[in-house]
Amino acid sequence: MKQTDVTTDQRAILERTEEFVRKTLEKDSTGHDWWHIYRVQKNAIRIMAGEKDGCDAFVVRLAALLHDIADWKFHGGDTKAGSRVARAFLNQHLVDEKTVEHVCEIIDTTSFKGAGVANEIRTVEGMIVQDADRLDALGAVGIARTFAYGGAMQRSMYEPEEKPQMHNSFEEYKNSKGHTVNHFYEKLLLLKDRMNTETGRKLAHSRHAFMEQFLARFFSEWSGET
Repeated sequence: MKQTDVTTDQRAILERTEEFVRKTLEKDSTGHDWWHIYRVQKNAIRIMAGEKDGCDAFVVRLAALLHDIADWKFHGGDTKAGSRVARAFLNQHLVDEKTVEHVCEIIDTTSFKGAGVANEIRTVEGMIVQDADRLDALGAVGIARTFAYGGAMQRSMYEPEEKPQMHNSFEEYKNSKGHTVNHFYEKLLLLKDRMNTETGRKLAHSRHAFMEQFLARFFSEWSGET
C-alpha cells in the first residue's frame, strides 16, 4: 500500500468531511475558503508521495481538511476553536480517539504564530500538513490570498513609513494590524526556510522566488520607476 492510500471506510469519512468543510467555508472571502482547503489537501498528498518516511495518510488528509474549520483569526483569537469543532465532527462520525487526538493536535499547532515563536509541530503527519498549508501561502496564490485577507480585514495595502515587525510572541503577532505588504516580511518570506520536509522545501523554492519578483515589481511601480 502506498503511504498516500486510505481504506474504503476511511475514504467514506473523508468524503463526509469534505462535504462538511465545503459547506462551512464556501462563502469565505478572506482566502481561507473551501478552495484553500482543497489545495492544502492536494499539497499534502503530493508531499506524502515525495517523502520516504511513512505516515498515516488518514490523519494527514483529515487534518488538512479540518485545519481551518474555525481559524483563531475569525474566532476572537481562540486557538482551540478549530480543534473543538473538528473533535465534535469526528466524534459524531465515530472516528477512533487516537486519530481524533492526533488530528486535533495538528489543528492546534499548524498555524504560524510569529517570526520569533518556535514551531510546535512534533509528528511527521503534522509536519506534512503544516508544509502543505504554508505552500498555499506562497507564490501567486499566496499573493492573491494575502491581499484578499488584507482587504477583508480593512487593512491598507502599503504604508511606506510603517516597517515590518518580527513578532517575538503569539500575542504580538495576534494583535498586529500592520499593512498587507508588511505581512510578506513578517511571515510569508520566512516560510521557505521553515519547511519541515524535503519535498516541502523543494516546492517552496519557486513560489518564494515568485513572491520576491512580485515585490520588486510592486515597489518599482509604487515609486514610479516602472
